[in-house]
Order: sequence, then structure tokens, then C-alpha cells
Amino acid sequence: MVQDGNPPDDNVFRAFCNALYNTVDAPVTWFRETVVEPNQKKYPWYHQNYRRVPTIDQCYDDDVVCDFEANAQFKRDRAVDSEILSILRQRYEDCMMYEQPDHATKCRSLWDKYKSAEEAWFIKYGDLGAYGDARKAYMKQKHRMVWERRNGPLSDLTK
Repeated sequence: MVQDGNPPDDNVFRAFCNALYNTVDAPVTWFRETVVEPNQKKYPWYHQNYRRVPTIDQCYDDDVVCDFEANAQFKRDRAVDSEILSILRQRYEDCMMYEQPDHATKCRSLWDKYKSAEEAWFIKYGDLGAYGDARKAYMKQKHRMVWERRNGPLSDLTK
């Protein structure tokens, strides 16, 4: 008897082991393919939502794990914000190429959205450098808030 495209097995012991295996495996495989898999939600791995972890201001000074999680969350947020900014820039560039003679008027709304998002990104992540982490960003935010309390707002986004 040929199973799964393999030639028949001449060894009696292996044939017995395969028969025993198939008596257990066949009902399990049938149940999984006919009952479990059709009722499962198809959820791609790239749509995974991560839970929010405590921010750096909620961590204790000696809590290394909380610091690590806050930095990982900060890096994820920076990557998402950078990708949003890149998408807005690409939309503006596409509009500019498509509407070439009057792109200044037709793409103005995209330009305003991009500049607003760029300003918000720079307020949060600008001047941190390549090795900026959550604690440095928190200190930057704290110093900016102190400066604005003394001298007034720097931007329309921080009023």
C-alpha cells in the first residue's frame, strides 16, 4: 500500500508503527482540518498590537526592566511616527509630480499636513541623535515645558 507518495514499507515493525501512528493521527488531523481551522479567525502576524507599557516617568530609578520596556516602547513609537512622516512626505511628492504646473495650489493641504507633522516630530524626537532614548526625550520635554512656562509657547502645537 502506497501512502503519501512513499513506496510500501517492507519492514514489519515500521509498518506496525506507522499503522499505530495513523490510528492516532488520522482522527486528530481530520478534526483539525474540518472543525478547528474553518472556525479560526485568520489574523496575520503583522497586525499584532502590542500593549502599552509604562512610560519612563512612571518607572522607578532602579527598575531596569521598566526602563528597558519604556525604551522599547519609545523606539516603536519613534519608528511609527517616522513612518507616518515618510508617508506624508511621499504623498506630497507624488502630488507634486502629478500636478506639476500648479502643484503649489493643488497640493497645499498636503504640504500643510506634512509641515505640521514634521514640526510635531521634531518637537518630540529632534536633537536627540541616533542614540536618543526615552529618558533623554523625557528630559527634553521637561526642559521645553519649563522654558515655555517662563517665556511663552514656541509653537502653535504646544499652546
